[in-house]
Amino acid sequence: MKSTWEEVKNLLKSELPNNHFTLWINPLTCLNHHATQLVLGCPNKFSRKWVSENYLPLIQKKFHEIGGAIPEIQLRVQPAGTCSTPARTEDEPLQLPLPAIGVPTGPKPLSRLGDFTFDSFVVGPCNEFAYSASKAMALNERWDYHSLLMLANTGLGKTHLAKAVGCQLLRGNPGLRVNYVTAEDFTNEMVVALKNNQIDQFKQKYRRSCDVLLLEEIHFLGGKEKTQAELGHTLDALANDKKKIIFTSAMPPKDIPSMSKELSSRLTSGLVTTIGRPDFETRTRILTRKADQHRLKLDKEIINMLADALKRDIRQMESALKCIRAKSELLNVKIDQQLVREILSSLVTINRSLSSKDIEKMVCHYYKIDSEMLQSKSRKKVFAFPRNVYAYLCRKFTDETLECIAKRINRSHSTVLYASELVEKKMKTDNTVRKQIAFISERLEELTKS
Repeated sequence: MKSTWEEVKNLLKSELPNNHFTLWINPLTCLNHHATQLVLGCPNKFSRKWVSENYLPLIQKKFHEIGGAIPEIQLRVQPAGTCSTPARTEDEPLQLPLPAIGVPTGPKPLSRLGDFTFDSFVVGPCNEFAYSASKAMALNERWDYHSLLMLANTGLGKTHLAKAVGCQLLRGNPGLRVNYVTAEDFTNEMVVALKNNQIDQFKQKYRRSCDVLLLEEIHFLGGKEKTQAELGHTLDALANDKKKIIFTSAMPPKDIPSMSKELSSRLTSGLVTTIGRPDFETRTRILTRKADQHRLKLDKEIINMLADALKRDIRQMESALKCIRAKSELLNVKIDQQLVREILSSLVTINRSLSSKDIEKMVCHYYKIDSEMLQSKSRKKVFAFPRNVYAYLCRKFTDETLECIAKRINRSHSTVLYASELVEKKMKTDNTVRKQIAFISERLEELTKS
């Protein structure tokens, strides 16, 4: 194992910048070893932490490349007086140049991302397609797509899914070269490489030494022409080798300011999915799971109260749960609805939520029909149009699914979708219809404030 470690060090020396290897890898010594474990000595605690966070996955990859068994690697600080410093050669400077620690050095080690799994992701109608596509890619299922673009606003789970793909792939193949990097880090690293005449190493890392690329926040690339050009060449190289690529973005490439058409085309050449805001049912399941993680015992009424008020994103839910737990523990008070209302008042403007029953009463009152006629099979305009308006307003003001709305009017979910689209079209061309919908909508909004 000791000789194997020296072979690994030689491979690392040929790949890493000289000052990085000299400062971080060369001082590592083999303290102990057997068939399945290797203990490496580090000069100090900072060195141990830095190597663990930035080089451990690379070391394991090199063991895999030379065909040996990948050992369990432990890093220990060497006892005082036992640290052996390699002899300095004549051409080495007395003072080692420190690497730019504050500058991102590329892909982040996925060993720190173990919490992001598919099992911990709550699936609902808003994210089911993105979840299924991500999992199919992670499980190496055969399909025609080698790239996946996930579009979502911040806090809706696109990062969770991207990291879950990387973690799942590494669990199946620890030697896989998975690069996880944000577009900002990619840009900064490229700039550093250009300044230090290391662009060839940069290209090697992202083109030839990469099996899976997880590139986050591509909306950051707007206006960065040189980075866009380099990324385009990188994506071409990866696509030609049929490597897996996952992108995330807060907006479609076509809407990113100053995004080249060529790169936009590459980013959308594979599968494109969107993640929307979770509906009420999905929010309750997310809150229930998050509450368990925070060791909070919340009854169903409180979960429903939170789900009804916290509609923006998952981070907002996390913040509310942390505040509830902190206030309860610090003040030693019971978690009840009053405490939850106080927390919510600082996070959101609380209005009474509308139900499908509220909309039904308002629509029937305005069009002067009985509520039973919304469920009738009659196609007369006097009943059909109010039914369509009801479907449209339910989709606008509630979180109910198409199936739930359809059940209330005794129709299929496709009929509800068609009815809603029909009302939207009429509002654009018929001034009378537009005024009717505006009036009913205003009355409904007043209900939420009462």
